[in-house]
Amino acid sequence: MATSSRAERADPRLARRRLASREGRTLATPYLYIAPGLLVYGAFLLWPLARAAQYSLYAWDTVSPARFVGLANYAAMVNDPDLLGSFGHSAVLIVFYAVLPICLGLVVAAILNRARVRGLSFFRTVIFLPQVIAMVVVAVAWTRIYSTDGSLNALLRLVGLPDLARAWLGDYTFALPAVGLIGTWVETGLVTILLLAGMGRVPRDLYEAARLDGAGAVAEFFAITLPAVRGELVVAATLTVVAALKNFDIIYMTTRGGPGTSTTVPSYQVYNQAFGLGQVGMATTIGVSLAVLIFGINLILNRLGDRAAADS
Repeated sequence: MATSSRAERADPRLARRRLASREGRTLATPYLYIAPGLLVYGAFLLWPLARAAQYSLYAWDTVSPARFVGLANYAAMVNDPDLLGSFGHSAVLIVFYAVLPICLGLVVAAILNRARVRGLSFFRTVIFLPQVIAMVVVAVAWTRIYSTDGSLNALLRLVGLPDLARAWLGDYTFALPAVGLIGTWVETGLVTILLLAGMGRVPRDLYEAARLDGAGAVAEFFAITLPAVRGELVVAATLTVVAALKNFDIIYMTTRGGPGTSTTVPSYQVYNQAFGLGQVGMATTIGVSLAVLIFGINLILNRLGDRAAADS
């Protein structure tokens, strides 16, 4: 070590090279730790996504040789009203999967947080229960509720509204909202738990000070509670919007995209194009477009979340 130090003092260039070598090892160390995770992520997500993007440039039915068509699949998707309509249906489902659960979750969480209900952990468990039930089970249960002799129609007849009874999932007008309400039921519990966690971190002194100033429940909510849970709102919006856009299992189990194409969504179109019609190129085109859409929305919501965190 002494000999090395004397050599470095005699030759400054040697000292600089040793310093650069140590700095290089220091900079590389974090990447070496995350390299295994990046390899797994790349092998099981990025590589399949890249291959899907490649297949979207081909016309392929899994039997005959693939034929390169460039962006023709994307042009065909844009010009197909049924495929574009599936994206429109996803926009409607965002209202039921994201907007309504967030509004309901805010109200329920604010009430539970303000009232300090006994057995709050039990209420949290019950509200969160739809998240731990398999979506196939949820779909089967709600299919029974919506059937012509199901619970919903029985209730309508009981309260004297038999004319409103119908086959809800077989009605062109009400099938999509009926499926959307299933999503509302599923996602409201998740949103409520997220918001309750955020509200639980708000100091009680703030509410006591607001009440001393004469603020009511509504004023407290908008002045204290709502600003305090902006981060949780962004997380809830991200999760629920993504759930709405990639929804497949509930659609498949309840309507299979029907009646007609009134409840088709992009995820179901990917399945139908690939396994029903044998058009793998078009299926991957829809899948890639959906992935880009989800990524763009997620990026926007994360930017909003970062801005909310910076302002708080």
